[in-house]
Amino acid sequence: MKKREFIKTSMVLGAGALFSAPLVSSCANTNGKEKGAFAASLIPVGEEGFKQKELPYSFDALEPYIDTQTMELHFGKHHAGYTRKFNAALKADGITSTDIKEIFANVSSYSPGVRNNGGGYYNHSLYWNFMSPDGGGEPTGDLLAAIQETFGSFDDFKKLFSEAAGSVFGSGWAWLIVNEDGKLQVTASSNQDNPLMDIAEVKGTPILNIDVWEHAYYLKYQNKRGDYIQNYWNVVNWDAVEKLYLGAKA
Repeated sequence: MKKREFIKTSMVLGAGALFSAPLVSSCANTNGKEKGAFAASLIPVGEEGFKQKELPYSFDALEPYIDTQTMELHFGKHHAGYTRKFNAALKADGITSTDIKEIFANVSSYSPGVRNNGGGYYNHSLYWNFMSPDGGGEPTGDLLAAIQETFGSFDDFKKLFSEAAGSVFGSGWAWLIVNEDGKLQVTASSNQDNPLMDIAEVKGTPILNIDVWEHAYYLKYQNKRGDYIQNYWNVVNWDAVEKLYLGAKA
């Protein structure tokens, strides 16, 4: 609780009015329909194509672990750019589907623009919601039980996930997924690839990720990727992770 109180009291309240309420509040029930709605809400679609969902917190809300300037640039420039270019690439390829899983299941058939920008759009859409100013600590319930069954302990899982993130050569992501056998698995991907893509070496449904592109951490941590990864655990939104886990298992 001390860490959460510190972050709350350090927030600049004026920026909060620009953003929506925390996403998890709209999906409190845990029946199958609600869980599916939660997953779909991360990837909104409008008349002009895929949309960038507003952050469920202010740019400064994750201080001191994720700095304000990084959030502003990461969300406002990088993710916005991927969103715009993804929609343009879909249009150029004549793709009318708004089912992102279907698009990724056939991504090897499309142009590199769809793969790279689609991954950038989707991966970041999840990433923002895997963090919260009230995050950190440990998961509970079914998710914690599954982690303990699969990895031995929560600490063992954290170590494996952190190692996967730290070992990505260049740019990429680390993932916790529900694999095709319905089991939890840690994996990693390069660039903007993800486990939903047909080109992925390890396929499954993502329920947690961490961005290890330099633009995600370099302003604050410079070349100390390990420090960024360690501090990420202070902001993980386990409520959001568990909802995706239960949805993947439904």
